[in-house]
Amino acid sequence: MLHPLLLTEADTKTSVCDPEMSLVCLSDFEMYAKEHLPKTTWDYYAAGADECCTRDDNLMAYKRIRLRPRMLRDVSVTDTRTTMQGTEISFPIGIAPTAFHCMAWHDGEMSTARAAEAMNTCYIASTYATCSVEEISAAAPNGFRWFQLYVYRNRKLSEQLIHRVEAHGYKAIVLTVDVPYTGKRRNDIRNNFKLPPHLKVKNFDGIFEIDALSEIVETVQGRIEVYLDGGIRTGSDVLKALALGAKCVFIGRPVVWGLAYKGEEGVKEILQILNDEFRLSMALSGCRNISEINRNLIQFSKL
Repeated sequence: MLHPLLLTEADTKTSVCDPEMSLVCLSDFEMYAKEHLPKTTWDYYAAGADECCTRDDNLMAYKRIRLRPRMLRDVSVTDTRTTMQGTEISFPIGIAPTAFHCMAWHDGEMSTARAAEAMNTCYIASTYATCSVEEISAAAPNGFRWFQLYVYRNRKLSEQLIHRVEAHGYKAIVLTVDVPYTGKRRNDIRNNFKLPPHLKVKNFDGIFEIDALSEIVETVQGRIEVYLDGGIRTGSDVLKALALGAKCVFIGRPVVWGLAYKGEEGVKEILQILNDEFRLSMALSGCRNISEINRNLIQFSKL
């Protein structure tokens, strides 16, 4: 006779590994990627430099900010559209430059580019992509894309990359200026991390402060658009960043988690979840469109 109330330990366990289980927030995708990617690959994507203080502080910075709810506002229709350098995008969330997407999904940055194109937002391709600038533009010919560039001692190398991306429809150069030296990534050292031999940095084939946003916005006084990258994990994080003066935010690690889950479709799910959460946060704060988001929406926690 079977005892229906007698459960084994396995019966009581639920895992985000189950492909049939809905992943409903970005942390679900993070757990899935951690369980499915090889440890060396996961450690590379997850780690920061040394004690990872900046990585962790980026996450905590948003938790110190509280949103002021606004009631009795007609928010039956909300509009998340905005512009970046004059180009309209569906919502103020773009894809930041991160390296080596082919370690998470077989066609890597090409899937990322297709997802960004489908969701009508900006993708910043990394210098250290595992797909070339040409492959990325061919995968999403109508996509809105920029290119992240390091300035090398060999200035000719940087110049050649600029000419290539210009010829293939990239609309802007995102110049990285804060890496005069590479940080000490402890897990990568412990793992003796190297890019897997079947992957290459394709663009070189044959060649070789956490709360700063407010200060920067105040300094530039509207003369240029300000973007923020780092620590965005929810739609309310996006609203907080825009309330503090950012024009748009970018996500990095969550894109890799989406790739590890389901390639292009996984990245689209990540973007859709963030947009849905952002739209909900806007409505609860009484904002019907991007222009109604301002600093009056936020207060800093005294905890």
